[in-house]
Amino acid sequence: MTTTEACPATIRLTEAELGPYVTHASTRRWLTGPGLPDDSGLFTFAELRREGLRRVADSTGAPDRLAADLRDQLVLGGLPDLHGNETESLLLDGATGEVSTTSFFHACPGLMDRAPLAPSLPTLVRFATATDELTRRRGQFASYADRFGPKVVEDATRQLLAVFEEDMGAEVPVFWKIAALIRPLALVAGPGSETGLALDLPPRLLDQEFGRGKVMRFEDIDYPTTLTHEPTRRFLRETGLPDDGTLFSLDTDMPLPTLAESCADERSDNLPARADHLIRLGHLVEDNSLVVDGETGAVLHWSEPDATLHPLNTDVSTLAFTLWLLHRERTIDGALAHELTRNRYAQVAMTMIQLLSAIDPAATTAAADWHYWTKLFQDEQSGVL
Repeated sequence: MTTTEACPATIRLTEAELGPYVTHASTRRWLTGPGLPDDSGLFTFAELRREGLRRVADSTGAPDRLAADLRDQLVLGGLPDLHGNETESLLLDGATGEVSTTSFFHACPGLMDRAPLAPSLPTLVRFATATDELTRRRGQFASYADRFGPKVVEDATRQLLAVFEEDMGAEVPVFWKIAALIRPLALVAGPGSETGLALDLPPRLLDQEFGRGKVMRFEDIDYPTTLTHEPTRRFLRETGLPDDGTLFSLDTDMPLPTLAESCADERSDNLPARADHLIRLGHLVEDNSLVVDGETGAVLHWSEPDATLHPLNTDVSTLAFTLWLLHRERTIDGALAHELTRNRYAQVAMTMIQLLSAIDPAATTAAADWHYWTKLFQDEQSGVL
């Protein structure tokens, strides 16, 4: 296995390393020529570097219990999770060049099955390249670098789906559907330039998504005196926040209280410092409060049972984006009879976390410690996605 100085992030195999496993001529030429990208965020080929090509039958303790069409499949790589661990294996059919995925069940290999991913390695690389170019707004998606809004999301989704459909027709695997339907959602809002917040949300974005009656806007009389961050005051007054009642419910029965006021019955030593400068916007599930720092505009998560305070979102604009993102993903998945989360929940969760981390620096900073949205997305039993 080799790399070159001209392209150090490409994996190429020698003819000897291909051995008798790969008989498909064009696949042999690809693996010894253009090779595989080693820096793809979608796949990892770490095991290929360590172990070389190996058959699925050689990777289980009971190869005779495998389905016949699985035994001679070659383990090419894997699908990584957020921590770089492989969640599924990437398989290559050495006779046809087709690429698929499987989950290894070493205790019950008879339950293993394959899911199609791409008809060939060139197609796999082209799909991965297109997905990366969309994420980075370069190459064939360079025109999206400074464009934002719902129409831009629709255009990018349509363009990426067209790349996949060119080779797959109407039977685009769920893996690629997730890329085409979820990743473009990052294009809905641009970086803040007019509002003084992290994001500039398009006008009426929340009203169109949740319904006008579900978006709550506040008046100056609703603010406590310690809410002095003017961009936050303006956002809550002009744009507002959705009150979907599922993941997040606003405090609407009274003027916004400080955390000290809302927890007046608790002992003062259970509250965080500056509790009178933390304004409670509403509550999350399981006795968790969502508060905003009245001076900085930072949005925080207050766990009442644990009496702990953690970063949640950079500000109210990225909070609104997070709630929009969650609602949009659930709407998309519902329209597909929950095909995305039913078949590939872990991939949907990872894509959502990556997207949120790219949009909201607070998610990236907090994830190293503890982050409410990250944990919620990863919990399949919560049903949030």
